[in-house]
Amino acid sequence: MSNILGQIVHGPDSPIIEVIETVKKAAQSQASVLVHGESGVGKESIVRALHELAPWGRNAFVPINCAAIPENLLESELFGYTKGAFTGAMHNRMGRFDAANGGTLFLDEIGDMPMALQVKLLRVLQEKEYQPLGSSERRKATFRVVTATHRNLEESVVQGGFRQDLFYRLDVVRISIPPLRDRPGDIPALANHFLQIYRNPMAAEQVVFTPEAIDLLKRHEWPGNVRELENVIHSILVLKDGGPIRPEEVAAKIHGRILSTAPRQVGAIDLPEEGIDLREALERMEQSLIRQAMARAEGNKAAAAALLGLNRTTLVEKLKRNPISFE
Repeated sequence: MSNILGQIVHGPDSPIIEVIETVKKAAQSQASVLVHGESGVGKESIVRALHELAPWGRNAFVPINCAAIPENLLESELFGYTKGAFTGAMHNRMGRFDAANGGTLFLDEIGDMPMALQVKLLRVLQEKEYQPLGSSERRKATFRVVTATHRNLEESVVQGGFRQDLFYRLDVVRISIPPLRDRPGDIPALANHFLQIYRNPMAAEQVVFTPEAIDLLKRHEWPGNVRELENVIHSILVLKDGGPIRPEEVAAKIHGRILSTAPRQVGAIDLPEEGIDLREALERMEQSLIRQAMARAEGNKAAAAALLGLNRTTLVEKLKRNPISFE
């Protein structure tokens, strides 16, 4: 079994068991695989296991996040370029297609790829070859492509944000990873896994979760999924010298949220007599909350997104549009 696959922690009746079985079967094929799941569920671990179990598992594994690289740079990152291909191209540079030769190309957040580049990617997948920018040489595209997204690509196709023909090329095998809120049975195993990773080995007394603390963890919605759970456990253990982890410690660290079914009012204000510019007020409130979340998360965008109930990529886009200082 893949080392990475063996490290995927889950409970005894977890839906992740079915995911693992699908990975084992899909890994032996050269078919394109689309991994779908919310941010923080562990999509990259599944993709790496797909590569590691494949017959070409000893070859290159080349990831690229389509949402993290500006549109004007993403094409050159993928295709590579020759000296003089554009202003600033001072030397030849190998692209990700070239680097993935004989291995696996992982296109994370494929749903954020610009439409113009979707056309060019489709051509590469159809023709099995490509040209670096500024070059007349055509090179073979000999890699397996695996993509991942938190978006509903079928909806994006209907809305005109994603090409239908490219979607069919990528969605040959679908692996869907359920969010953590739909598999609470995994939480005790995951919590104890992170406990072993982050515990202080010099602690005078063994650190364990009380049953009440585990119950509290299982009741949380975990909008940031496994990544958020890991962050919470790590945060608890940083200052923990030993002894049981109690529910009040968990409640204090779940990003300051009150575990209650009662709705919360955030930033309630009175309407001034002269009225208000609602759009401007909402924008100021959003920026204030983002600034507070980023400060509390110490700049960690995934943790800040979890605080705000957003996907990480949504928060990244908001920060691009309105950069803020949060120190």
